[in-house]
Amino acid sequence: QGNRSMFSDMLSHELLYNMEHGEQSILFLNRRGFSTFVSCRSCGFVAKCPHCNISLTYHRYTNRLTCHYCGYTHENYKTCPDCGSPYIKYFGTGTQKLEEELKKKFEGVKTVRMDFDTTSTKRAHEKLLDQFENEKADVLIGTQMVSKGLDFHNVTLVGVVAADSSLYVDDYRSAERTFDLITQVCGRAGRGRLEGRAIVQTYTPEHSAIRHAQKHDYKGFFEEEIGLRRAMWYPPFCEIVSVLITGANEVQTAKKAKEIADGIRARIRVAACGKTLLLGPA
Repeated sequence: QGNRSMFSDMLSHELLYNMEHGEQSILFLNRRGFSTFVSCRSCGFVAKCPHCNISLTYHRYTNRLTCHYCGYTHENYKTCPDCGSPYIKYFGTGTQKLEEELKKKFEGVKTVRMDFDTTSTKRAHEKLLDQFENEKADVLIGTQMVSKGLDFHNVTLVGVVAADSSLYVDDYRSAERTFDLITQVCGRAGRGRLEGRAIVQTYTPEHSAIRHAQKHDYKGFFEEEIGLRRAMWYPPFCEIVSVLITGANEVQTAKKAKEIADGIRARIRVAACGKTLLLGPA
C-alpha cells in the first residue's frame, strides 16, 4: 500500500489509541534485527541455502550471500528471483532507529528503551522499569529483555515490529526461537483489568512459527517443526559438533583447517561409521 515506514497502519492506529486513552504499549524488536539476511519486501522471499535450508548471510565487503553451515555462496540478488521486484535488500534495523522513528511519527510520545546500550550500567534495568511502571512513559521499546517476566497492568498493546529478524537468522533453531519469543512477548499485554492486543509485523505471515504463535498452538508448531528437523537431519535426530579453528595467518589457518577436515573424513571412512556428515571447512 506504499507504506515503507517501520509501522504498519494497524500498529500506528493502535499506538495512537493507547496514547489517547492513557494506556501503555511495548514494542519488541529482536536484538538480532541487525542480522543481515536478504529479503524481498514485495513477496516475502528470503535467500536460503539449498543444502541446509537456513537463511544466507549477506557479506557487504564481498557483496555475496554465504551459508555459515556448509560454506555455500551465491552472488547477491539485485531483483527478487520469485517476483522480480526491485525491493530486495538486506534486512536489519535496531531499537535506537525504532525509537527515533516512533518519535518522528508521534509528536510528544514518551519512551523508555531497554537494550544493551541503555542497560550496561549498574541498576539501569531497575531504573528504566521503575520509570515505565510509574507511567512516566507511553511506550517501552526493547529487545529480548522485555519479552519475559514483565507484569505491567496498564500495558494493553504489544507490537512485534519485525518478526522476520529472528525468523531468518542463520540457525536451524530460528523458527523455534521465534515461536517462543512471540508467544512470550505477546503475553505481556492485558495482564490487568483491560483486554490486551498484540500485533505481529512480518513479511511471511504464512510461516508455521507465525501461524501457530498467533493461536498459541504449541502442539501444532511442534508437529510441523519436528517433521522438518527429521527431513533435514537436524537435532534431535543427530548431534552437531562445531570445530572452530583460529590463527594469526589466514593462509596457514585455512590450510590447517583443511588438513584437520581431511583427517576426520579419512577416519570416518575407515571406521565405517553410520550416518556421519562433515561440512567444511567453511
